[in-house]
Amino acid sequence: MRVLRQSVIDRELGTGDFRLRGGEVSRIEGFSDAVFAFAMTLLVVSLEVPRSYAELLETIQGFPAFGVCFALLLLVWHAHYTFFRRYGLEDLRTIVLNAILLFLVVFYVYPLKFMFSYLIDSLLGFGPGMAEDMTRADARSLLLIYGGGFVAMFLTLTLLYDHAWRRREPLGLDELERFDTLTSRQHYALSAAVGVLSISIAAIGGEGSPFWAGMSYFLLGPAAGLHGALRGRKRARIGNPMRPDAEGAAPSG
Repeated sequence: MRVLRQSVIDRELGTGDFRLRGGEVSRIEGFSDAVFAFAMTLLVVSLEVPRSYAELLETIQGFPAFGVCFALLLLVWHAHYTFFRRYGLEDLRTIVLNAILLFLVVFYVYPLKFMFSYLIDSLLGFGPGMAEDMTRADARSLLLIYGGGFVAMFLTLTLLYDHAWRRREPLGLDELERFDTLTSRQHYALSAAVGVLSISIAAIGGEGSPFWAGMSYFLLGPAAGLHGALRGRKRARIGNPMRPDAEGAAPSG
């Protein structure tokens, strides 16, 4: 039964290479799932049942922004889920970092929703909308607020994987697991770096700073793809961590 459960979890995470140490849902994860659910609720809590066709159209206009925010929160939840399935850590440092991540998720729900409502309002021309009421200075401030939350969340995920790396000996991570841990740490640090770039552009100011600060987030896809390709080639050379002659030596990173 335990082997069957492990096989199911492996398929859910898309890999059978990482020996998952979080077999059961802990109290930390249960609480975290409740917080994520609450954050999802906050995305729609202000919506009321439309009482006219005009109100229905206005509600539908908010669906694209809700969809984007829902997807982003789901990505953060999956990152959180993967971390606890992989390592099953419940020490004080993990609890503190997890609490910080949950705080950021809840606190930045409204800035996140406002940000994408503003962008979609601007791109699709919904009106009269918030895009008409914002000045360039307001847009810069919005990007600074959003960027701060973005960097903080991905930096927290980076610190969680850094903690797992520091606990590699007690966790008994083999060579490939150590490599994947470093890869995940680098991936989230790279995402945080893109957020820092956006904040820097917005802070410098200038005529087109809000536009370029927002466009900088489109670097996330190419940066993640390039990093994944480079790390994937190196990963393929490590081989099967479960082989009899696996030494479990730490990769150079």
